[in-house]
Amino acid sequence: ECGCKYSQHMSIAVRLCSRLCGFEGQNLGTDNVSVIEGEMATISCRVKNNDDSVIQLLNPNRQTIYFRDVRPLKDSRFQLVNFSDNELRVSLSNVSLSDEGRYVCQLYTDPPQEAYADITVLVPPGIPIMDSREDVVSEGNETELTCTAMVSKPAASIRWMKGEQELTGEMTVDETYDRMFTVTSRLRLTVSKEDDGEPVSCIIDHPAVKDLRAQRYLEVLYQPEVKIVQAFPEGLTREGENLELTCIAKGKPQPHQISWLRVDDDVPSHTVITGSDLFIENLNKSYNGTYRCVASNTVGDAYDDYILFVHDSRAGEGAPQKIDHAVIGGVVAVVMFAILCALIVLGRYFARHKGTYFTHEAKGADDAADADTAIINAEGGHNNTEEKKEYYI
Repeated sequence: ECGCKYSQHMSIAVRLCSRLCGFEGQNLGTDNVSVIEGEMATISCRVKNNDDSVIQLLNPNRQTIYFRDVRPLKDSRFQLVNFSDNELRVSLSNVSLSDEGRYVCQLYTDPPQEAYADITVLVPPGIPIMDSREDVVSEGNETELTCTAMVSKPAASIRWMKGEQELTGEMTVDETYDRMFTVTSRLRLTVSKEDDGEPVSCIIDHPAVKDLRAQRYLEVLYQPEVKIVQAFPEGLTREGENLELTCIAKGKPQPHQISWLRVDDDVPSHTVITGSDLFIENLNKSYNGTYRCVASNTVGDAYDDYILFVHDSRAGEGAPQKIDHAVIGGVVAVVMFAILCALIVLGRYFARHKGTYFTHEAKGADDAADADTAIINAEGGHNNTEEKKEYYI
């Protein structure tokens, strides 16, 4: 079809013509393989447009593992998975480090075609070993933790987490035998009391394993935290009343000693101190001052102060009551509204009920000759007077 003629005496021309005609279209391919030590690897030799050419698989030492579907090599770990004109697929079980290398897929053409599959054997690290310089550390001091990932391939990487916070350690990598690696990371941190009970984890990152970690909890010693609480009375401290104070102290380790004192003076002679409680009866103003509770543990001492001020016996009594201006304003508004309504009602009432009265004027008084006559005429003329009406509203 390509116009080539083959002859035993023209081997070079045959090879050239073969490349140009048929064999250029036969593509041989394979893939690299990564496998964990002890597991199974699969090598696939694939041919596109095969014209019945023979496929074989060679090991890194160029020894034939499979020739078509026949296994000349005596290693029974190699097993035929699939054989056809287009593929030779072989599995290798229980892979070890000695199996690592370059495998050759070979197609018997003229010249032969080759494709290469590199098998990489992964060796996962063991459970990480985590250690600390000291089991217990006091607040404010520095501690050091180490995490080691033993014999892995390739070298692992190590991350640190304290709670949800990622930390950075110093990592060293040592190559051991047969390209194996041991990795160690050191983490230094200064602790506080808030770190007590906090989990610290070292996390191993490696292509052969997931979620491999070690964890331990920090144990931090810290000095006491002290707080004075006034148990009685609830309000002002007045003359003649009693006073009861309670000292609350927490620390790690728990405070082994709690003591009371009065700053710059002695405590009253009849003061009763029972452990963390202080009791004074019948207060007077001479007891005014600062009272201190001191708590101690192996880490250190801490204290809290209470300032006592004794008020008069009637202090806080008879204080003017709080005036609710809103209520007063509401009452005034209601009263004003009631008065206005009363005025309107009275006005309407008088407008509807009109009153009348009569006046009598003497007739003829104007015509009298003298005053006496006018009076006599006026007094006797009542019966003849006409009524005059005056109206008022």
